[in-house]
Amino acid sequence: MTDQPLHDEATLAFYDREAAAYAARKDAAGPHLAPFLAKLAPGAKILELGCGGGQDAAAMIAAGFEVTPTDGSPGLAREAERRIGRPVRLMRFEELDETEAYDAVWANACLLHVPQDGLGDVLRRIHRALKPGGRFYAGFKAGEGGARDSLGRYYNFPDEPRLRAVYDGAGPWAQIELRHGQGGGFDGVMRDWLHVEAVK
Repeated sequence: MTDQPLHDEATLAFYDREAAAYAARKDAAGPHLAPFLAKLAPGAKILELGCGGGQDAAAMIAAGFEVTPTDGSPGLAREAERRIGRPVRLMRFEELDETEAYDAVWANACLLHVPQDGLGDVLRRIHRALKPGGRFYAGFKAGEGGARDSLGRYYNFPDEPRLRAVYDGAGPWAQIELRHGQGGGFDGVMRDWLHVEAVK
């Protein structure tokens, strides 16, 4: 673990500026959330990283899970609180320091903003925070390394070999499943995605 920043200030500033518009979107995790939740025990304890406008948190709470929603953007945290009617923890990735505290970690379209040299550190923190047998989902926009989009947001844009290597170095996972897909985003650009589900 290091003490280096594991977030990008310009990206967080973007989400603060655009919090209301970003949170107003209707979309959530699409086809990925329901299958993930179906593998968890009823009432499982879930840490959500990068909860955004709270759409996924609302769905998980409605399904009866014990959810701890977090976000690194104060603006988005406020928007999520309005949606779900409960507190959202303001937390950046480098502040995750819990040990075997969660049955699952849901990180939909947020770890893709971690500086590429710090991604392994974040994954180690997540591995540590999971209970044995705990499940972890994250989605990444695929590419050829760190760059900014047209809106100025930083993305780590990994390819599959690099992403697999970072996961392998982050801890002894019992299982790692990586799926390819396509999807859009707030910038309206369709891209290739890498969806990773790991079991501790």
